[in-house]
Amino acid sequence: MGLEEKIPSGFLLSTVEALAGWGRKNSVWPATFGLACCAMELMTAGSPTYDLARFGMERASATPRQADLMIVAGRLSQKMAPVLRQIYDQMAEPKWVIAMGVCASSGGMFNNYAIVQGVDHVVPVDIYLPGCPPRPEMLMDAIVKLHDKIQNTKFGAHRAKQIDELEKRALRSLPLIHQGAS
Repeated sequence: MGLEEKIPSGFLLSTVEALAGWGRKNSVWPATFGLACCAMELMTAGSPTYDLARFGMERASATPRQADLMIVAGRLSQKMAPVLRQIYDQMAEPKWVIAMGVCASSGGMFNNYAIVQGVDHVVPVDIYLPGCPPRPEMLMDAIVKLHDKIQNTKFGAHRAKQIDELEKRALRSLPLIHQGAS
């Protein structure tokens, strides 16, 4: 028909990726993992004052099988690290992680044997949210940045390769966590 010559290269695939990215961005269901004082700010972000519903996140899932975003709020102990990993493994693909607070991001002021020095030693983290504790406005900003990342995520082998690299890096640190917990 000659129509192929008139359509720009990659038009159909890029349009499908854009449409799927828009759908994923607007339907993120978080699995909250509140561990310490940052969890209070996380709960405040769900209140009517901040209204996470405008981002399509009004349904915080209590089950990991129906969630695709894990918000780890607070310090992660060595004993809780395998539970965090198990919940992450049960989440549906594609999945994302926000490390909320300085303790979740880097261990914070708790530089000792009992606290994991950043949840990225256990699961791959997409967004690091600093602060002690971070305000709900900061969490909403992190969610907007994650939405941009989700919207622009490619399909296929490129995403799988990126996820595999992050998980291998997290799994290299996982045996150290198990040794410290025993």
